[in-house]
Amino acid sequence: MDTKHPDFSTSYKPDHVCPWWLAYSFDNPLRRIFHNPDKIFSRFILKGQTVLDIGCGMGYFTLEMANLVGSSGKVIAVDIQDKMLAITDKRLMDKGLDKRVQIHKSSPDCIGIKEPIDFVLAFWMVHEVSNKESFLIEIRNLLKTNGRFLIVEPRLHVSESYFAATIKLAGTVDLIPCDPVKIALSRAVLLKPV
Repeated sequence: MDTKHPDFSTSYKPDHVCPWWLAYSFDNPLRRIFHNPDKIFSRFILKGQTVLDIGCGMGYFTLEMANLVGSSGKVIAVDIQDKMLAITDKRLMDKGLDKRVQIHKSSPDCIGIKEPIDFVLAFWMVHEVSNKESFLIEIRNLLKTNGRFLIVEPRLHVSESYFAATIKLAGTVDLIPCDPVKIALSRAVLLKPV
């Protein structure tokens, strides 16, 4: 294996992006038992920060992030699927949080955000990214000096070796692990820029 570029071919390969209709299966109230957004993010997200939720899906985490950043902060909810973003937008309006969140449609090859970010979340989606190096470089360039990037991947879908290869690749673009993170049913790492 090339030490600069880990080999992702020996394990899970991204073959599709989770379709919007399947997101209903894991975007429900029972999920709070395993993935309580406030418990997961309250130590990372502060009032007034700018936060990026990549692959926001139907906004499960976006809603709580909007509460955590407060009225002086901002969440940028990013997805490549129009239907996911439309559902997220409606949920935000229903909760009165739409003024704190910017909805952004990205392309599969580029997030397309330019402003500096305090905290980035990529929850159960990095395994779907075809060009991980380009993706990680874009994240690195968006993060503020003291910014943090939380990658969370599903244990059932992503092997330990595949996840380790992702972390190794992140290191090659100057994103290194900082604090330990444990999230149910998941493999997780909190990264910071070098």
